[in-house]
Amino acid sequence: MNSLPFELFVGWRYTRAKRKNHFTSFISITSMVGIALGVAVLIIVLSVMNGFGTELRNRILGVASHMQVMGINSPLSDWQNVVAQAKTVPQVKAAAPYVMGQGMLSFGQYAQGAIVRGIVPAQEVQVAELGNKMKVGQLDNLRAGEFGIVLGIDLARYLGAELGDKVMLMTPNGQATPAGMVPRMKQFKLVGVFEMDMKEYDGNLALVHIEDAAKLYRMGDDVSGVRLKLDDPFHASEVSPLLSLALSGQQNYYISDWVDENPNFFAALKMEKRVMFIIMALVVAVAAFNIVSTLIMAVTDKRADIAIMRTLGASPSSIMQIFVVQGALIGVIGTLAGVVLGVLIALNIDVIVPFIEHLFGIQFLDKDVYMITSVPSQLLWSDVLVIMLTSFALSLLATLYPSWKAARMNPAEALRYE
Repeated sequence: MNSLPFELFVGWRYTRAKRKNHFTSFISITSMVGIALGVAVLIIVLSVMNGFGTELRNRILGVASHMQVMGINSPLSDWQNVVAQAKTVPQVKAAAPYVMGQGMLSFGQYAQGAIVRGIVPAQEVQVAELGNKMKVGQLDNLRAGEFGIVLGIDLARYLGAELGDKVMLMTPNGQATPAGMVPRMKQFKLVGVFEMDMKEYDGNLALVHIEDAAKLYRMGDDVSGVRLKLDDPFHASEVSPLLSLALSGQQNYYISDWVDENPNFFAALKMEKRVMFIIMALVVAVAAFNIVSTLIMAVTDKRADIAIMRTLGASPSSIMQIFVVQGALIGVIGTLAGVVLGVLIALNIDVIVPFIEHLFGIQFLDKDVYMITSVPSQLLWSDVLVIMLTSFALSLLATLYPSWKAARMNPAEALRYE
């Protein structure tokens, strides 16, 4: 320790020393604990928000397409050629046509609106994960001409329909009769139920075979669009120009990706993360600025020591550095303790939250209210580094004023009352 610079050595001794003023020691410990808790909470909150963002993206991508090519105000007619040309783009791994429409499902005395998607099961499993999310039945049970239907689990529960039941599907594009326009109706047999753990899909999506959907919506050989799967969905914006170039011979189409379909959702996630970082950083700042009180009382306690060091030749800058070191050490210890605590909780939150729910008999995330029913967590070390640097910077900033006051202290005035 004697090999340390004078300022660092004295600052370290002052940090470890037992003070005559126990209130000063209490404030110092409180500052460390406050910084540690603030840093830990900030790491946990950002990790949970990262987890929610990743989980929602994965669930959305399990049903939504990475990219899709759709007709402009009309069905897509030459869709086979669109599929062939899209597959010439190296990043496109699979393609599947679909027919999309709205309908009203009824069974018994219950009725519910739904989004009806006509698919080719063998191709759909290549662009989405619906095949792996089946709770009852199989996606392959959808066969052309048999008018089978697969419902989300919440939609099936609301209707009270079970496997093998016949549900009525009504479409808004009706047919003319002497009595006026009558909705088109067709009976479908429930052949499967899927669960995505997202109410938006589990309660509103119905799947039928693409040929049955084309007959129901009078699409003929046309489709609503083509769904594409990419090797990396996070590069969709980069693939879009390449796809446009490959489809340059096609007319009346436009391209969208999974981010374009949910712009407000992902913008809100980014904004919430920034806001939460600022709010939690203010908690760290409040704890860090307790260091000001700690150092001001420490300077008062060490007036005689400061005067003696000045008379022995210590410069004002050395005195300032001593108290900067003392305050910085408080910040570093609190920050490191908070990082350890926050990382441990963030990495084990999938165990901690269920334990608390079981202990108190509560559920934090009700499926009827929230899209996700468990608390996910994704720890990013880049976030941890930013939090550490922010906490240390705030702690260092809090040391400047008390250290400057100590450096300006007059030795004669300090020793007058000793």
